[in-house]
Amino acid sequence: MIGKVYTCEICALESTAPVRWFVIQCSDARLGVYKWNVAEAEKPHALHFCGEAHAQVYISRWFESFCGSPAMSGSK
Repeated sequence: MIGKVYTCEICALESTAPVRWFVIQCSDARLGVYKWNVAEAEKPHALHFCGEAHAQVYISRWFESFCGSPAMSGSK
């Protein structure tokens, strides 16, 4: 029997045995980052990342989408 295949959201790397991967759960107001564990990985809307660098890419994009308002860039 072949195990479940997980795919990195950034690079599309696939693995049936993720090691040093991360799971991210997010919404408009909340971002949760977890070391890899199957319980978190199997939750609805869980996002999977093959390592710290790709998890950081996603986190940066999340912050930018909610915190990078053009109105804020002109304020002092």
